[in-house]
Amino acid sequence: MHDDRDHDNPWRRRWREGRIGFHQDAAHPALVRYWPTLGVAPGAKVLVPLCGKSLDMRWLSQAGHPVLGVELAPEAVEQFIAQSQDDVSRYHLPGFEITRQGTIELWRGDFFHLHIHQAFELGAFFDRAALIALPPATRQRYAFHLAQLLPPGVEGLLISVTHENGGEGPPYSVRDEEIEALFERNFTVACLEQSSPDARGVAEQVWRLTRRGPR
Repeated sequence: MHDDRDHDNPWRRRWREGRIGFHQDAAHPALVRYWPTLGVAPGAKVLVPLCGKSLDMRWLSQAGHPVLGVELAPEAVEQFIAQSQDDVSRYHLPGFEITRQGTIELWRGDFFHLHIHQAFELGAFFDRAALIALPPATRQRYAFHLAQLLPPGVEGLLISVTHENGGEGPPYSVRDEEIEALFERNFTVACLEQSSPDARGVAEQVWRLTRRGPR
């Protein structure tokens, strides 16, 4: 069984307490708008780190993509599969409890324990809530690990946010210059959209990332 030493993880506490205001009841508009502009091959498997119970995974699946979502909170996995009547299968791999529903696999465990030999055949990624869920000290590790999992040429979308209380989160405020510093070593980085701040002072940025080849 999965080692539950992450019981006091802030992310886990938010799920247990139902404080998931970050969850949306529809696919993210930027996913719908920009995914067709990427060069993602039909049928390519999409990695969704820290996926929660995001309906983005349903949208990607309906667009013809197998999905590999990685999530720490068992509450998120169970709530996600409860949204559909499709059959569910479960199995275990080292470090992960895996739940499969249709073409979506949810890997419950630590994203940083996901190895390239487990995440083979990845052809794209979508990060709506992973980077902005991580405190500053962990973001560099995340950017490096993501690069390690993705073959050269793989593309994806990343959503970041900025707000006045930058040190408070999740979601944490991540400025443009930090995005570039984190990812430009291993990805080409392009900002596709920057929204105006909403009533809470929160603005979203949409990024297109393409994994670089060997230099």
